Amino acid sequence: MAALFGRRLRKGAMTTAVAAAAIAALSASQAPGAIPTDTETDTGGNAQAADVTPPPGTPVSGNSPYYTELPPLTTPGKPATSIDLPVTGPAEAGIPATVLAAYRQAEQALAESRPGCNLPWQLLAAIGKVESGQARGGRVDAQGTTLSPILGPVLNGVGFADISDTDNGQYDGDTTHDRAVGPMQFIPSTWATWGQDGNGDGRRDPNNIYDAALAAGQYLCAGNRDLSVDADLHRAILGYNHSQEYLNTVLTWFEYYKNGTHEVPDGTGVLPVGPGPAGPGTLPDPSPKPSTTPGSKPPKPGGSTPPTGPSIPKPPKPDDGDPTTPAPKPVVEHLEKTTAGALSAVAGSAFGERAGVRAEDAAGKPVADVAVRFEITGTTDARFSGGATVVTVTTGTDGTATAPALQAGEQTGEFRVRATVSGTDVAAVEYAASVTARQTDTLATAQKTLTATAGTEFADTVEVRATSGGVAVAGAGLTATVINPDDATTPAAGPYFKDADGGPLRSLQGLTTDAGGVLQLPKIYADDTTGTFVLRLVTDNGVQLDITLTVAAAA
Repeated sequence: MAALFGRRLRKGAMTTAVAAAAIAALSASQAPGAIPTDTETDTGGNAQAADVTPPPGTPVSGNSPYYTELPPLTTPGKPATSIDLPVTGPAEAGIPATVLAAYRQAEQALAESRPGCNLPWQLLAAIGKVESGQARGGRVDAQGTTLSPILGPVLNGVGFADISDTDNGQYDGDTTHDRAVGPMQFIPSTWATWGQDGNGDGRRDPNNIYDAALAAGQYLCAGNRDLSVDADLHRAILGYNHSQEYLNTVLTWFEYYKNGTHEVPDGTGVLPVGPGPAGPGTLPDPSPKPSTTPGSKPPKPGGSTPPTGPSIPKPPKPDDGDPTTPAPKPVVEHLEKTTAGALSAVAGSAFGERAGVRAEDAAGKPVADVAVRFEITGTTDARFSGGATVVTVTTGTDGTATAPALQAGEQTGEFRVRATVSGTDVAAVEYAASVTARQTDTLATAQKTLTATAGTEFADTVEVRATSGGVAVAGAGLTATVINPDDATTPAAGPYFKDADGGPLRSLQGLTTDAGGVLQLPKIYADDTTGTFVLRLVTDNGVQLDITLTVAAAA
């Protein structure tokens, strides 16, 4: 295993010695703060990284390569956790909008499902940085899926772990060996255990940053870890990659991001330098140039010798424009809704429609790579999938951005989903949304038959419970009426409730269930009329329950 780590790290852009020196410099300058590491001292008094005993089980990434580049010594600006900071400060502190939204959404989801884990999104950002350079600088579509696959090397035991194929090539395209996949570099066998659906599209895709970030968070929180405790934090990171150098690198980026970040548009994130999961982080020049010796000039086509002396560039023609100046990026002029009508759902269920917009320029043409911010406003407990109230989605080539699925809570009423273009004054677009009460499908009671003697009261009190799919329905409206069993009419005599003056009342209107879906009726009395009657309860949506009332003659 130690030999394996050595081979892996020699592939990086920074040697162990340089990495250690950089970490020491960062600690001394308090740029990201001191990095706690396990060290041992040799007889010469030099501190060296101690060997790490790998945690049990296969590491998340299969010990695939990672970016070893460290952050700059200049710390990013505060405030530390804002995603609305302007694009200022060190470029390395910028995180692509969709990638950052995925990290923060995963943090919020884990805060609800695993509150004792204390997962900070900056930890996911640190791992995403060293594993894929934040999805190759944020090269993802509007739903968070990478524009092209991010694959680690073939894990065939040559310089890396030896992991035979476990997914029949479903994720990595290799039917012989496994490869780490996606922005968080999951090997297929690990994804089979930890894969999540973070963007609510019904799929678990390791190439999707929302899915991968939530899956990474679930893994890091496994085993009841508390990531605010150093021992648990280190154990979680080492479970991702069994290497002390990996631990040091992730911790360095973790501290750096905790000191401040800012959001940048998707596709503009800074790529790390050096080998990573799919080779060098810097993209190759698409137009290769002929090689020349230092000081020489490239030959002209046809083999003629270039003239001596300074060359005079030929000015561009007026109609051609400056070929070195890139075309200006289209500017968003307005947003258009892509979903018709309002959004609605029954309490506790998913909304059938999603909020979506299309970014257009002044000519009505779509504008791609625009960060659209969707925010839930108003008094509601409805949330986007993952538990977020604010998400940022980048428009695709068709100019559209669609918010994650909405999940209704138990609170009924109206609210809005507001879409804006981050960092601009483009007019916002709002969707009206509403949550309606659950519709009762079942009324149940333990008192199916009640008996009383003429001139007395019924001993049992009637209690009914309204449910929908087995879930209690609070605030369900009901009526309760005493009727003749043969013709369903209200009798002139027989069992009755009492009105405010103590007089007989055989129908109660406007009844509602409590927070637990339960309704308890008032006392029922019997007059001198004997026989069998029916107490019929009906909900506002037509669900019916009959209870038999029998009045026996007095002894």
